[in-house]
Amino acid sequence: MYGVVLIAVLAVAGGVIAFVGDRLGTKIGKKRLSLFGLRPRHTSMLVTIFTGVCITVLTFGVMAAVSENVRTALFGMEQLNRNMSETKANLQKATKELSDAEREKQQTVAALDKSKKEMAKLKEEQKALEEEAEHLKEGNRILEKEKNDLLAQTGELLEKNDALLASNNELLAQNSALAEQNSALSSANGELAQNNAELSQRAKNLRDGLVAVREGSIVYRAGEIIAEGVIEGNRGEDEVAKDIAALVAKADADVASRTGQPAGKGGDLWIYQPEYDAAIDKIAKNQGNTVVRITAAGNLVKGEPVHTALELYEDKLVYKEDELIVSKTYNINDLADGEAENLVMNFLKEVNAAAAEKGVLKDPIRGSVGVMDGMQFYDVADAIKPLKGVVVLSAFAREDTDAAGPLRLSIKVEQEDR
Repeated sequence: MYGVVLIAVLAVAGGVIAFVGDRLGTKIGKKRLSLFGLRPRHTSMLVTIFTGVCITVLTFGVMAAVSENVRTALFGMEQLNRNMSETKANLQKATKELSDAEREKQQTVAALDKSKKEMAKLKEEQKALEEEAEHLKEGNRILEKEKNDLLAQTGELLEKNDALLASNNELLAQNSALAEQNSALSSANGELAQNNAELSQRAKNLRDGLVAVREGSIVYRAGEIIAEGVIEGNRGEDEVAKDIAALVAKADADVASRTGQPAGKGGDLWIYQPEYDAAIDKIAKNQGNTVVRITAAGNLVKGEPVHTALELYEDKLVYKEDELIVSKTYNINDLADGEAENLVMNFLKEVNAAAAEKGVLKDPIRGSVGVMDGMQFYDVADAIKPLKGVVVLSAFAREDTDAAGPLRLSIKVEQEDR
């Protein structure tokens, strides 16, 4: 629309100028006017030419005034050509960069597709690993249960082994006593007949005892402690003998209480005399104190003579009050019923072994060195049940404890932060 109006304006303006020039040329021709000394005819032609020039100038002037493109075409064509050349070069460069970018995009898309495939593969592998981990966890739980069962069985076997060791020690002691008896019998021919008679009587008693085992009840088991005491050493034999006699009287009273006989007639408590004399001599020469145990030489049935053995141990302070005995670390997950009690029982076996190794004397029958009531045991188990993770159990001596014991315990339960 703008171009139509412009053309119309130029046409009207050109027509007006042409009309004015024609009229002016006609008048000049009729009046025979002369400009610049020219002839009238030439003056008329000059006016006509001037009119044409005005039309052209007016046309370009109006077009230049109203159109920037015309101005550019008239006055800035060279610059426009340079700009077009630069623009074309830039366009070619941009086209090349676009092509490179498209190629890089395709490479990136291909790499992305490859990454997606690898990601999917990794997810599948992760899923497989997670499933394998679940299987391993289940296997670990089964192994943990089997381990606990094995620990329980091991504990029972250890107890049986300790009992067998105690029996073996007793047999060794009996063998030693028999060796001393044989030596004494060889050196003392005068006592041979009496000893033979005693042995015959003892064999008879043993035979009677075997019958009694089937029909009667066992009063003492082999190795069981009848009486125990600490006797001061580095003294005269007479003083030591009095203390041992007092300990024998205590043993006789214990025998009487078990057999139901009056004190002093507790089943004829019998101690091998050479062993008795040797004990007095050894204790008198010892610089420190001695723990003396009077133990059953074998399984003793009610009604038969009580044959005993003397066991001597050096007395010493093994643990001071609040001294650490042993500390163990356990990794606890969810505990099933009874597992806390089994854990405490296994820990007490560790304590028992550590204390026995350091010098606290074991009970020959139970193989234990400590004393713990049921309430304390279950208090420790109840303290463990709600815990998870790393738990430390520590056992301390509740009081000063010597070799004779018993070892009284204080057990501390701690949650370890990691």
